[in-house]
Amino acid sequence: QVQLVESGGGLVQAGGSLRLSCAASGSIGRFAVMGWYRQAPGKERELVARITSGGSTNYLDSVKGRFTISRDNAKNLMYLQMNSLKPEDTAVYYCNVRYFGADNWGQGTQVTVSS
Repeated sequence: QVQLVESGGGLVQAGGSLRLSCAASGSIGRFAVMGWYRQAPGKERELVARITSGGSTNYLDSVKGRFTISRDNAKNLMYLQMNSLKPEDTAVYYCNVRYFGADNWGQGTQVTVSS
């Protein structure tokens, strides 16, 4: 089992920025893919961005050019830099890794963007 802890959420005005962090138990170098998901009230959880161990990235279309995912294997941390935030980005953001076929999730961090 992998323990994941997200931090960095908060309340921000539209156009502002936040950086989310995900701390993992043990080395993240063992994870081929890590990702950020989000879930807004009344909506399904969706993939926001993911990054491979080689540094390849994929993004949800609506966040391309505004969000940047990165990982620091030496510090066992994954980040999501979010710029030009919009009210529709409001959601609980979750860190995810799949390890030995099982999905592991953090507790989530709330991001609220006011208009």
